[in-house]
Amino acid sequence: MKIVVITGSPHRDGTSALMAKEFIEGANIAEHDVYRFDAAFKKVHPCIGCDKCECGKNPCVFQDDMNELYSKLKKADVVVYVSPLYYHNISAQLKTVIDRYHGIDNLIRGTGKKVFTIITAAYPEDWVFEGVKATIKTTTRYLGWKDCGGIFAYGCYQKADIQRTDYPRQAFELGKNLERMVACQ
Repeated sequence: MKIVVITGSPHRDGTSALMAKEFIEGANIAEHDVYRFDAAFKKVHPCIGCDKCECGKNPCVFQDDMNELYSKLKKADVVVYVSPLYYHNISAQLKTVIDRYHGIDNLIRGTGKKVFTIITAAYPEDWVFEGVKATIKTTTRYLGWKDCGGIFAYGCYQKADIQRTDYPRQAFELGKNLERMVACQ
């Protein structure tokens, strides 16, 4: 299975970075083809809505690292978003990447990709994820993809906090058992 993992954290060694690492280790054990795109460390210009791309008919006016992601995204069976929760949603870095899907919209819509979301949050209550869940649900519905849920790790302000939980093991198991999880959807 071809998996694209898109991370949104500007922290190379934070809570969501740990979750991405664990998920990828599990997916590698299951011998999946995993590509990781760390949005915060790539050159990604925000979409300006110029529509020169015509949703995939023409190249985007910005020739940046999204070209690398576009080729992988078109071929992916599964897309995994991994982000810290920033003000009740995904990080700006991840949102910028998703906004740039417009550049290949007609090439990825309706392709039935499966989406899993891994979000970490400092806040100690799970209701804080309502905004991000709505965003992912709406985005996947628009794209004709399938929101398969994910892991929403709350009460994890620092890496030491999440290391004391079961969340990293859950991420590893999700990656390792992804084929079964996708088949059940």
